[in-house]
Amino acid sequence: PGGGEIGYPAPGAGVGDGSALLAEAVVTFALAHTVLQVATSVSQADNSYYGLAIGGVVLSGAISVGRISGGAFNPAVACLSVVRGEVDALWIHVVGPLLGGAAAGGLF
Repeated sequence: PGGGEIGYPAPGAGVGDGSALLAEAVVTFALAHTVLQVATSVSQADNSYYGLAIGGVVLSGAISVGRISGGAFNPAVACLSVVRGEVDALWIHVVGPLLGGAAAGGLF
């Protein structure tokens, strides 16, 4: 397994589990917090920029940490690795987003 392959997220070669976990948690926090702020907040009703804001976070996350963690930011996306039989790093892509999402929910 290694980052940069098309088809499933995997940490980059030589990247430690802790670094990949932190990267997933931080970007998932940013993504979940952005979604909560622009798409679910009553004060932002009828805004027209929510898609751009959410897409911008996904793009910046993929560019900044994609080669570190594999850039899943969603446990459902990480399940693609099960199809290929690469489950060694699956826990990173499940635990990281859960931690980041919980932190974003707590802050919101």
